[in-house]
Amino acid sequence: MPSPPPPSSLLSHSSLPYNPTRRDSPGASLFSHRSRVAPPRPDAPAERPVLLRKRCFGVRAGTGVVGDRGVQEGGAGDTRREKCMVLRVGLVCGGPSAERGISLNSARSVLDHIQGDDLHVSCYYIDSNLNAYAISSAQLYSNTPADFDFKLESLAQGFETLSNFAEHLAGSVDIVFPVIHGRFGEDGGIQELLEKSNVPFVGTRSDECRKAFDKYNASLELYRQGFVTVPNFLVQGTELDESELTEWFVRNQLDANLGKVVVKPTKAGSSIGVTVAYGVADSLKKANELISEGVDDSVLVEIFLEGGSEFTAIVLDLGSAFDCLPVVLLPTEVELQFHGSADVDEKDAIFNYRRKYLPTQQVAYHTPPRFPLDVIKSIRDGASTLFQRLGLLDFARIDGWFLPPSAPISSSENNFGKTKSGTVIFTDINLISGMEQTSFLFQQASKVGFSHANILRTVIQHACLRFPSVASYNNVPSPLPKPRTSRLPRLTEVFPKRQDARKVYVIFGGDTSERQVSLMSGTNVWLNLQAFNDIEVTPCLLAPTNGYSSTKASDNEETGVSSRTVWSLPYSLVLRHTTEEVLDACIEATEPTRAALTSQLRNQVMDELMEGFKQHNWFTGFDISDERPVKLTLKQWIKLAKEVQATVFIAGSFLYHDLLASDYLNSYVVLLRLASNGVARVLYSFNLVSIGVSYTMHGGIGEDGTLQSLLEAEGVPYTGPGITASKTCMDKVATSIALDHLADFGVLTISKDVWRREDLLRMPVTKTWQELTAMLQCETLCIKPARDGCSTGVARLCCPEDLAVYVKALDDCLLRIPPNSLSKAHGMIEMPSPPPELLIFEPFIETDEMIFSSKSTNDNARGIFWKGQSRWVEITVGVLGKRGSMYSLTPSVTVKESGDILSLEEKFQGGTGVNLTPPPVSIISNEALARCKQRIELIANTLELEGFSRIDAFVNVDSGEVLIS
Repeated sequence: MPSPPPPSSLLSHSSLPYNPTRRDSPGASLFSHRSRVAPPRPDAPAERPVLLRKRCFGVRAGTGVVGDRGVQEGGAGDTRREKCMVLRVGLVCGGPSAERGISLNSARSVLDHIQGDDLHVSCYYIDSNLNAYAISSAQLYSNTPADFDFKLESLAQGFETLSNFAEHLAGSVDIVFPVIHGRFGEDGGIQELLEKSNVPFVGTRSDECRKAFDKYNASLELYRQGFVTVPNFLVQGTELDESELTEWFVRNQLDANLGKVVVKPTKAGSSIGVTVAYGVADSLKKANELISEGVDDSVLVEIFLEGGSEFTAIVLDLGSAFDCLPVVLLPTEVELQFHGSADVDEKDAIFNYRRKYLPTQQVAYHTPPRFPLDVIKSIRDGASTLFQRLGLLDFARIDGWFLPPSAPISSSENNFGKTKSGTVIFTDINLISGMEQTSFLFQQASKVGFSHANILRTVIQHACLRFPSVASYNNVPSPLPKPRTSRLPRLTEVFPKRQDARKVYVIFGGDTSERQVSLMSGTNVWLNLQAFNDIEVTPCLLAPTNGYSSTKASDNEETGVSSRTVWSLPYSLVLRHTTEEVLDACIEATEPTRAALTSQLRNQVMDELMEGFKQHNWFTGFDISDERPVKLTLKQWIKLAKEVQATVFIAGSFLYHDLLASDYLNSYVVLLRLASNGVARVLYSFNLVSIGVSYTMHGGIGEDGTLQSLLEAEGVPYTGPGITASKTCMDKVATSIALDHLADFGVLTISKDVWRREDLLRMPVTKTWQELTAMLQCETLCIKPARDGCSTGVARLCCPEDLAVYVKALDDCLLRIPPNSLSKAHGMIEMPSPPPELLIFEPFIETDEMIFSSKSTNDNARGIFWKGQSRWVEITVGVLGKRGSMYSLTPSVTVKESGDILSLEEKFQGGTGVNLTPPPVSIISNEALARCKQRIELIANTLELEGFSRIDAFVNVDSGEVLIS
């Protein structure tokens, strides 16, 4: 087999440790930060004078203004940045709550966007037992805390006590940015610790945190302040008083046996442990479960707000020191959506943890909300007043409900929130809002001119005002350049030309059931490539069609493919959870009435912001302009890419954890020049965008070679494998056939049997089961779509009854198979929609359960426990390089948290699933791992992969043999 190229042939700076202050680092010599601002459209409302702000990153960047072709460089901002001091920020994440995985995601996002020459970040982690550690920034790129919890003692610097930790912070950082969600982060715990040691920190003080975090106490305070509140009942301890709760039901005109209520912990995140109950008995049962499971020691029972619409609003504090001046950004409406019979039957639908953090069509967001103007005004006025009266600081997120006049709710003498159009009720106060890449904070901030970096640095700089030791960081005046006049953009100016920048179009979306993962990946790539001044990156959506097909397009369909729609997206429209939501936002943004309303509200908020910023000379302006999306055909888009000599980045599963602790992650920036037929593919930063492509864009024309063929026909370079490899790898059967001859080299494939869906529906289930188990010589089957992504529609079938459930789901066109519908425990199974025409059956590969212990006891040390009976483990591994010379990165062992098959969440949702990188030597030896990597390279080269891809497989921990399914 071909020998892997030496590391230096691909990665020129792999041995350089990351040092943000190092002037000769590869980041400083190759890239610099920039902000892309496209010209406004001629029919857009008149643009106000807005300043553009740039973080120090790599080489120094100047200040610019919204102009006719981009950003005007230069000015006094260069002098300011050259003289600015370095602010040392301590980023603290983790914590004991169930949202600790989301905290890790938030910390990663914050680190990505604030780190620069003038701001150095040190990372810290609090485990579930409230032990504190100083961790490397690489650990933030883990998928979940469980990836490294078990090896913290050897991986990180621990502190004996929290007091020792606070003393360390006092001497090592200038200000702390806590991103711990839930307990110890928002309940005043970390704040009190920092206050005792006089450590400056971002956010609200401890006393105010305690009052606002407790939902019951906060509700009482809101009532005292004159706000309309939701009637609730407090359940405490294990002695539950049924009679008192029954009286509460009657008093609020609820049926004691069937009355619908919401049960939720008083001191947890806004979606943790929230459930729906019916009647007194069910309410007490679910409250007792939350208490007995240790979620909380007190639980709220609230009236279910039928007919209401949920909203959330970010509040930004612009006051001086402790003088509060809150400005509420454009609120977001949270719309629950129902598709198919499974969703319609879900009568208990609420905005729960899964809907909040997993890309799913079960929820859509609208910013600004589709509420009457008086309601939007009431939300903004109420959130501002609430922020001020509760003594909150810097920023917060406040959730609530809008109820139309017809909605049944007990009358209240309080009037704050009542409007002609209905009633506004505030229900949850989030003191440390989530900061994932597409979180509400960034969605709402981008609508009023803030990039991710800008809003985060604004929050930090405002916090510095309260502390004399860091107040001088903001003591530099900023210039106020005048805006330039915009010009009418022609088609070729859709993506503004910059002669000194390499143009990259990041395309994501498509039609398959994993198009949402493609959106996550593309967003990640787009955001991080923006950090470099010699790359001009434009996000683009390949719009979904009315339906999608799981089969390949034939040659005679090429004309139809070329007419597919591609949208060039402005900054704010990318920050969505689903491709359908992005598409709806594009259509909405081009609808004149809605666009005018959004612009009106945006201008109103920006006026308020600018008024507040007048007293702060550290604010250098907004950096996101009010653009509109541009609609093109795929043919026009490819022609445009050719004209401007752009590289097309086909977004696949680019997730942070794929390369954690792999061979080359110690470097700061790696310049990767991969070529195909002499064409330079892409400039790439490993530390900012990790690789992990499931053979380019998930499914459809991005994965079956169609898009690649169209690009090659026009000579447009693109990332990832070429046409032949894409076609082969899209087809699971073709992949097995291509690798079948490698058995003697330690590469094994699984026997497969392909069935048409109509045959499955027609044949008796028992007969089908007998035929399959006899032919595949197994007792347990794995079923998966033949031509779809690597995680949807995949299930373990242990008996004919399981097959019957799956077949019925296909027949009923279900979008999801609910947890534990099959004979063996499993999580939610996301199904392709519409159902696939072809399905693959293969023997199920048994792997041993891994148990993680994050607690140290007298008998068991913190660690990982694995019986190792089957000797097979599941892995995912990135490969990169040139065709025929692919190099395998260090594999990650993927661990299922529930069931036998990795769920969509565990594969792609940050904060879920476990990935061990590198695999512990207690599981696989270094020798077996080296043989595994050689075989992975053999697979990649045999399939003619190039650029970068991700391979999912099983490996035998003794022999290093690789099994491809």
